[in-house]
Amino acid sequence: MNRAADRLELVADPVRRTGRTLLSAGVEQSYVDVEDPRHLHFEYVRRIASAVEVAAPAGAPLTVLHLGGGALTLPRWLAATRPGSPQRVVERDAAVVELVARELPPLPPEVRVEVADARDALADTPDGRYDLVIADIYRAARMPRHVRTVEFAAEVARVLRPDGSFLVNVTDLPPLVGTRVQVATLRAVFADVCVVGDRRMLRGRRYGNLVLAATSRPGGLPVARLAVAGLRDPVPGGLLHAAALDTFVAGAHPLTDADDNSRR
Repeated sequence: MNRAADRLELVADPVRRTGRTLLSAGVEQSYVDVEDPRHLHFEYVRRIASAVEVAAPAGAPLTVLHLGGGALTLPRWLAATRPGSPQRVVERDAAVVELVARELPPLPPEVRVEVADARDALADTPDGRYDLVIADIYRAARMPRHVRTVEFAAEVARVLRPDGSFLVNVTDLPPLVGTRVQVATLRAVFADVCVVGDRRMLRGRRYGNLVLAATSRPGGLPVARLAVAGLRDPVPGGLLHAAALDTFVAGAHPLTDADDNSRR
């Protein structure tokens, strides 16, 4: 194993017997219940799942692209809740893929995992292929710059179907500068964008995760149902959309490839 792989481990949850946490350099990356793939431990993962649930009729199969795989929590959840959903998972770290394949339950045949860079994988994808793209792409607790730009968002929009949705996990800390830039970037490409998360996060009072949702169809996000779903979570959440999102993002500018001197 290389040095990065040596720092990867799957550890048992001391509270939930069937829970396993993927750690990278001691930092929690993913959580999987080996007997119940419907159990979602992390708050932001539940918010992504809620966005999926309100975006399409219950149980209806979706064609999904996951950019960033980790322990494959959401692909397992989708396979359990929407059987027959074709899913493609792109994970850059081969060591993660090998560890998860070796130590966690096998995936259903409709879930395909490949080792590749997310942006490179998008470039090789035909137009209009997916109902849903989920991005959870981090390296050393940072989202790589080349997957945060307008050009990257445009590639995601290209591979989505007209009514498709893009969901992004963003890790940030007060005053949420990175999130504001990411929202501005998505708004440069997508017609409808919103942010969901813990109310304390939205007020800039704590470090944590927010989920951004976007679609190319004006008014295409089910924001009312997303807001209700957020309130039902064990960690009640809020939602920013329309005028409230205008205020949140004021002064932030989209990030482009031209702003980046080192794509990798």
